[in-house]
Amino acid sequence: MIARTFKFLLPVLIAFPTVTHAAESAPAVNGAAPIEWSRRLAESEKIRRDKTHFHGSPKAKWEYTSGLFAWSLLELSNELKDDAMRDYAVGMVTSFIGEDGTISTYKKSDFNIDMILPGRVVIAAHTAKPEARLKRAAEALREQLKDQPRTSDGGFWHKQRYPWQMWLDGLYMGSPFLASYGKTFGEPAAFDEVVKQIRLMDQHAYDPKSGLYFHAWDEKRAQSWANPQTGLSPCFWGRSIGWYAMAIVDSLENLPPDHPGVPEVKKILTRLLDGAIRHQDAETGLWWQVVDQPKREGNYLEASASAMFVYTMAKAINGGHVERAKYFPAASKGYEGLVKMRTRTDEAGRLNLTHVCEVAGLGFTSSKGRPRDGSFEYYISEPIVENDFKGVGPFILTGLEMQRLLSTKSR
Repeated sequence: MIARTFKFLLPVLIAFPTVTHAAESAPAVNGAAPIEWSRRLAESEKIRRDKTHFHGSPKAKWEYTSGLFAWSLLELSNELKDDAMRDYAVGMVTSFIGEDGTISTYKKSDFNIDMILPGRVVIAAHTAKPEARLKRAAEALREQLKDQPRTSDGGFWHKQRYPWQMWLDGLYMGSPFLASYGKTFGEPAAFDEVVKQIRLMDQHAYDPKSGLYFHAWDEKRAQSWANPQTGLSPCFWGRSIGWYAMAIVDSLENLPPDHPGVPEVKKILTRLLDGAIRHQDAETGLWWQVVDQPKREGNYLEASASAMFVYTMAKAINGGHVERAKYFPAASKGYEGLVKMRTRTDEAGRLNLTHVCEVAGLGFTSSKGRPRDGSFEYYISEPIVENDFKGVGPFILTGLEMQRLLSTKSR
């Protein structure tokens, strides 16, 4: 399978010129440095996509997947010193923000924590070039989290329409923004909230037997997918655990090192990564859609979760949060597997990311009318697509962290 994928990678090496970059001392992975793979996918995706900026089009919406892609482009542009890419990334988000700071297509009353994620780009844009409208938009998102409905112990509901539920996904949607907000605007209470949410998710969703985390927890045990005794969903879905992993490592970037909750957050991070490594596919270095059932018919090695786990390991090493010797082999093998087995080049010479789960959730029904019951059968029934932002964004970010990791012999 690796050999078949490799032959499709050759055209992209011709189609895209090599990055000229001061930090490009990392060894090549399948013919190119990690940052080059990130750039190729970023540029390919910019060509493929339209309706990413708001110009009154109903197809352009303030939502988390485009916010994630914009964040990955912003991080990449900072590393490449690419002003055009930076402006494109910032515009994807700030084009929705009016002069008075209102956000087009955003509705606070939904209390959808997914809608917080683009705020990271807003804060970064305001930090680079302060604007009153950007600050007001960031404040509006912060106000949502202040008013967000909560479980009885203080955990954020995932959405108004998902009452009494905490989802792993929601930690990435809200926590890195909140940590960044606290650092940028001097609000220590934001740091306390970030630590609290990470701790509560760990307390409710961790499974010591597998070392993994269940996708969601229903405090009231009212949902059809919830275990009547624990309130937990039935399966370990790879991308949901990946969201939580990225939430922790990205939050640590902005939490004060001397915050009393940081040691506990790092402990949770280590526990999560140890569990992920236990279930990494030995042959490919990737992770399965349903993480702990690799041999079951219909399961597959999924790209977005794999990218998220590699990203978290690499960034955790680069940030000094975990030991390099312990996690480097898994990160390196996982990244090599991603590039070799989950990218392909099309006839136009554009890079594509394959085997991405399009979407998965709990409650209500899927686009096919299937109950989203959290079962193995449900998770493998959702469409497998290419170039979904939920995979593209993490892949781009993973290349940046792997570039730093491979450029450094010890950390």
